[in-house]
Amino acid sequence: MDFPTTYLESAKFEFHRYKRYGDKTFEQLSEEELFWSASENDNSIAVIVNHLAGNMLSRWTNFLTEDGEKVWRDRDSEFEHPPQTKIELLDLWEKGWQCLFNALNSITPENFDTAIQIRNEKHSIPQAINRQLAHYASHVGQLLFIGKMIKKDDWVSLSIPKGQSKIFNKKMFGENS
Repeated sequence: MDFPTTYLESAKFEFHRYKRYGDKTFEQLSEEELFWSASENDNSIAVIVNHLAGNMLSRWTNFLTEDGEKVWRDRDSEFEHPPQTKIELLDLWEKGWQCLFNALNSITPENFDTAIQIRNEKHSIPQAINRQLAHYASHVGQLLFIGKMIKKDDWVSLSIPKGQSKIFNKKMFGENS
């Protein structure tokens, strides 16, 4: 296994994991719940998704050849004007992730040493990927937290449910009860 391939496969795996967490959160929420916020100054899930998609489209469009902060991006409006329906929101979510995965799939051993620009700062490809992975993980965590606040006791855990670690570990380690 060579470094670029191993690293890229690991990064893709983690990005897919966070996308799945978002997908499973959306499945549990109604359209109205996606637009709920705790207060006027807090972000709804719709606003966070709008921001994530805006970031993804900016960072990953022409990833290897253009600065990741595109002139056509209006970051501030991402927090003010989210899509108005669940369908529009999920379409935007998918569009952002597709852009990301297309960009990651364009990385080869031959172009792995390309310097990436984000806001006029040079990054190696691993630095650029790690920066975005951390950013997206934090926002997906917000989506889950808001979803859990909304659903309360009806929330279906996306990881190991509270109080079930021993059962999960027995399963993972192949131990019989």
